[in-house]
Amino acid sequence: MSHFINDRTRLVTESIDGYLQTVEPGKLARLDGFPHTKVLVRQDWDKGRVALISGGGSGHEPSHAGFVGEGMLTAVVCGEVFASPSVEAVLCAICAVTGAPGCLLIVKNYTGDRLNFGLAAEKARQMGYEVELVFVADDVALPEAPHPRGVAGTLFVHKAAGHVAARGGSLAEVRAAAQDVAAAVVSLGLAFDTCTLPGEAARSRLAAGQIELGLGIHGEPGARVIAAAEAGSLVKTLVDGLRSRLPAAGALAALVNNLGGTTPLEMNVLTRELLRSEIGPRIELMVGPGPLMTALDMHGASVSLLPLDAARRERLLSAVAADSWPGARPVGAPTVLPLPVMAQPAFQGSEDAGRRALITAVGLALQTHEEELNALDRSIGDGDTGTTFATAARNVLAAMQRGELPLADPEQLCLALGDLLGKAMGGSSGVLLSIFFTATGTELRQKADFVAALGRGLARMQAYGGARPGDRTMIDALAPAIAGLFQGGVKAAAEAAVGGAQATASMGKARAGRAAYVNAGNLAGVIDPGARAVAIAFVAAAKAGA
Repeated sequence: MSHFINDRTRLVTESIDGYLQTVEPGKLARLDGFPHTKVLVRQDWDKGRVALISGGGSGHEPSHAGFVGEGMLTAVVCGEVFASPSVEAVLCAICAVTGAPGCLLIVKNYTGDRLNFGLAAEKARQMGYEVELVFVADDVALPEAPHPRGVAGTLFVHKAAGHVAARGGSLAEVRAAAQDVAAAVVSLGLAFDTCTLPGEAARSRLAAGQIELGLGIHGEPGARVIAAAEAGSLVKTLVDGLRSRLPAAGALAALVNNLGGTTPLEMNVLTRELLRSEIGPRIELMVGPGPLMTALDMHGASVSLLPLDAARRERLLSAVAADSWPGARPVGAPTVLPLPVMAQPAFQGSEDAGRRALITAVGLALQTHEEELNALDRSIGDGDTGTTFATAARNVLAAMQRGELPLADPEQLCLALGDLLGKAMGGSSGVLLSIFFTATGTELRQKADFVAALGRGLARMQAYGGARPGDRTMIDALAPAIAGLFQGGVKAAAEAAVGGAQATASMGKARAGRAAYVNAGNLAGVIDPGARAVAIAFVAAAKAGA
């Protein structure tokens, strides 16, 4: 079992009940028709206005239930995962919420949905209900398709129709608002992989370095496979596919939709690139980025664009009481405030050939071993130790190249290194080494011997970090290295650091750092990457003749 489910046959009903148990009391309810009829309705609905009903297969959460509320939908009909709800279920929803003003069904343009919602509408009309339908076909992936799919642009239709209905519009007016947006909105998506159906094993139809363009929201293949590229290039491909279906000028609303498995970090980057794209200056309103109409766990995203006029703008900006509608927000440049005025240390660059050679050797060695350290860290952590140390090395070397390091003054050099590593290295390693060098420089200011100052720097590092020798951290290499310096110079320090790092491979339990959360089986035989980085630095220093 690779999903949080009990039984696939109860997945949707259990999900609905779990959702209803956490919404605001008095807001939503479900009809008593499980398991075949899965209908959620507004609990405060009085049938005095036009009702709006949408729905479709499950697996697109928060669609559709998340958009039920004042100003949007009145009811939704849920099918099984990626399966259209039955005619009977749709008819039950119509009968439950439709009064004299009538009902509008908003239907995504898939065959199953067209048939089931369409037949339910016919049956409801026979029963005396006023029912209209709007079909949404916003997907532009297949320009020649006779029946384009309805995807995330459907949410713009919900919002526009909901605005008019909430203000007492007639059925004809509500339908006209919905049809206006449905005819204008365009959408296009792309993904690195397909989705995984609950209870089934993950599968992939793409090779490494490929991405699908123009895929649907049910895991169906995309219109074509293209080479994966940086975010800006992929967004340009999306924009190129959308632009030909839009007016040549005029303001736009954009909806940036997470298809389920894309991290918020990535979604923000995609949004930034969209706003930097050729069409970016035209985007006035933004919905998202976020998971709005997902495809289970698909690692992908879609962009929907709607040309704006005064009516559409008003309808998108009005407030709603639907839990999952994030609002349409005006787009603007990031607000940047000045840094606070702080007493920053000022370091005067100076030259010393020996220390320049030492720092160069250590910096280049840490960069050379970046992937080795990352590989070690992947066994016990998040796989970034090599990158963390290499980033620090690059920043130190760059500062030295700019003439910013006081190489001729050991005290100032240690303080400068502490300041730089605290800013540029990142992670706990950066903070710990910043403490180490800062404390060492402070001791040198007190005229301490250099090796003794290093020992006191190590003590401060241990006091704040909480680790001791034997805890399986960088200290297992740094402590013996400093002792080796006292006893026999840099060569002895390098040998001690290597031995200390090697010893961590046989330590069955980590008592500090990320490895403290990893079981002993994963630690067995793996050298601690932080300790290995320290050993690499001392070996490089010894070779440089320090």
